[in-house]
Amino acid sequence: MDETANTANPVISKLEEKDVSSAVAVAGHPLHAMSVHFPIALVFITLAIDLLYWWSGDPFWLRTGLWSAGGAFFSGMAAGAVGTVELLSVAGIRERVASWAHAIAAMMLIALAGLNWGLRVTDAAEILPHGLLVSVLTAVMTGMAGWHGGKLIFDHGIGLMVTAKD
Repeated sequence: MDETANTANPVISKLEEKDVSSAVAVAGHPLHAMSVHFPIALVFITLAIDLLYWWSGDPFWLRTGLWSAGGAFFSGMAAGAVGTVELLSVAGIRERVASWAHAIAAMMLIALAGLNWGLRVTDAAEILPHGLLVSVLTAVMTGMAGWHGGKLIFDHGIGLMVTAKD
């Protein structure tokens, strides 16, 4: 859509008037945008660890995968909690459909990360093939949630500053 189409549509122009700045920030830096890097990295590291275990069969990778999957799950929970506060407390974020799509994808991602960690806690010896498949699915879901989050930041300007005058 071009710029003139957005200004002619009263619904979109009304939505663009709403504040979309971050409500949870430290020194002007939004916490959600800062905290999502850890679970994203750990999800892909867990997938790489599973592939290394499949390739080598070394039990070291089972222990490493347990810690990596746990880190992905718990840091994802923390990032999700901050994101939920942002979603529910800022009207300009809450009223956008793209925000809800990102939130749903992120909650599914956190559930998959919890499943991935739970598989390793209960029976680490059964990582192949189920743990590897869950790691692949988690990585795909990370891409989907990350794409939606990137669209919110780069296309909608969500959560970029603490106040509009900054």
